Amino acid sequence: MSAPPLLALHGVCKRFGVVEVLRDIELEIHSGQVVALLGDNGAGKSTLVKVISGVAPAEKGVIEWEGRRVSIRRPHDARDLGIATVYQDLALCGNLDVVGNLFLGREIRRFGFLDEMEMERRTRQLLERLTGRVPELRGPVVALSSGQRQTVAIARSLLGNPRVLLLDEPTASLGFEQTTEVLDLVDELRDRGLGVLLISHNMGDVKALADRAVVLRLGRNNGFFDVNTASQEQIISSITGATGNAPRRMVVPEAGW
Repeated sequence: MSAPPLLALHGVCKRFGVVEVLRDIELEIHSGQVVALLGDNGAGKSTLVKVISGVAPAEKGVIEWEGRRVSIRRPHDARDLGIATVYQDLALCGNLDVVGNLFLGREIRRFGFLDEMEMERRTRQLLERLTGRVPELRGPVVALSSGQRQTVAIARSLLGNPRVLLLDEPTASLGFEQTTEVLDLVDELRDRGLGVLLISHNMGDVKALADRAVVLRLGRNNGFFDVNTASQEQIISSITGATGNAPRRMVVPEAGW
């Protein structure tokens, strides 16, 4: 039998007051796979990321980790499982250097003092594994290019050795060369066995990188696609609602928290 997905969502629902933002969401992320999460503005993509990362817990549904039912109520719950998130705003401190950003809140100490040499060594080691272009580690992050800042944010998320990485529009503000660097980085993470959920509006990035695509529309699933076989027109039609191929809901365990 094939291994269960690293992360699976069944019948997940989320409300903000009387507004139902997500309804009966289905999603699977396997090891060594990039899943593109697609949808128009307001489709519920960012809310779904917040549900998975524990920022905005779901009210209903089942979340499974490697086939085992789990509860994600806080960001710590997601991190303890092995889920890391890189948000679109990156959440970097521009006045701090690269080392300071990577270890902010989890500094290494030796004899009661910050071990700057060890943190710098680990930072350089991690960035060298991710990319051949290591930025100036002791200059302020605000002086780095957009692509370099994106790499720093991804590197910071990898310090805890996560197994699932959520990327919210990682190439939205990047030029062609910087976009290529970030996509190569995501490809490298897939080769290492991570499961990646990629939110993107760029169909070129999706076709070049993703294995599967999941489309949300008005807070519901509106299509599951094998990116290698589905046409770009099919996926776009599902995003815009121009097709009636909304999938039937999968058979799932009894929902409830």
